Amino acid sequence: MGYCMNWRRWNNIIHRDLGYLCFGLTIIYVISGVAVNHIQNWNPTYKIEKVKTNIGPVLSEGRLVTDQEIRDILKKLGTGAEFKNKFQPSPDSLKIFQEDNTIDIELLTGNVVQEQVAKRSFFFQVNFLHLNHPKKLWTWFADLYSLCLGILACTGLFILRGKKGITGRGAWLTAAGFILPLFFLWFYG
Repeated sequence: MGYCMNWRRWNNIIHRDLGYLCFGLTIIYVISGVAVNHIQNWNPTYKIEKVKTNIGPVLSEGRLVTDQEIRDILKKLGTGAEFKNKFQPSPDSLKIFQEDNTIDIELLTGNVVQEQVAKRSFFFQVNFLHLNHPKKLWTWFADLYSLCLGILACTGLFILRGKKGITGRGAWLTAAGFILPLFFLWFYG
């Protein structure tokens, strides 16, 4: 009986302390996970804004646009003269690529559509960690965190005893936790 009490005591201590240790990162993963799950409804990492303007006709005839003409266009738009690249898919249209900005121009009309990209505060950072963009040392830290979650799950099974514990209601809930993912694998498979 004493051995069982000692084992349960250590189980509860491990569960409690790991729970405290993992709390902050778990909340980050929860927020990021919900955001990324709804990626079809919104971009959880970047805010993309389309801005339409007209700068007047750029060319009267179809020809290739020079780099100087591109800098003049960018001055009119007030986006800064630097650009990464350009692409002229037809004589009447031009794409200009800047850092966090893509500009589509109809050269004969001067109609401009800018697609400006900005990082979403907070969500960019939590998604950066959750999706393991840092790699390297963060991968090992995330693996350790996953291991801690596994230990938390296992120790949590033995916190309560009796009909509310793993030999009672806990067994049914644990089984449901296995069956639900299997059901969805079958349902979508």
